[in-house]
Amino acid sequence: MAIIKNNKYIANEQIKAKELRVMTDDGEQLGIISFNEALEKAEEKELDLVLIAPTANPPVAKIMNLNKFIYEQSKKEKLAKKNQKVIEIKEIRLSATIEDHDIEIKANRASKFLADGDKVKVTVRFRGREADYAFKGNDVLDIFVSKIDSEVYIVEKKAKLEGRNMTMVLAPKKA
Repeated sequence: MAIIKNNKYIANEQIKAKELRVMTDDGEQLGIISFNEALEKAEEKELDLVLIAPTANPPVAKIMNLNKFIYEQSKKEKLAKKNQKVIEIKEIRLSATIEDHDIEIKANRASKFLADGDKVKVTVRFRGREADYAFKGNDVLDIFVSKIDSEVYIVEKKAKLEGRNMTMVLAPKKA
């Protein structure tokens, strides 16, 4: 049994409680016993007394190998971090005067992004006096959305004019 300095876990002599509810590493309940008695039992087994639930009344401690526990927790955290999918926002830019075939190509690209689980931000940029005809931007976005299979996406943010751009956000449907 070693004195282990770890910011996450309170162990052995660092525990300040007089009485503890103690469990063994097998999950067996030893009941509510004094701190000194619990520490002696941990020393007998050559293990650490680790505070699991400090806010409980009385606090819950477990007799276990702290180094092994910390190692297993770090492995679990790494595995969870590796398995999580980061959702990216892909942007597709259109203009108010875009042709139908170009919209179709960009809609196919958006379908691939949505199938990969990414969100798609569709932006219609207005140049010069085009901003006066914002309804054309709505028409372009409606055509764009009609080219994508409706089974693949949901509209997360409806089309909105922001300065010289009209944006809309599409998110993949959950399976």
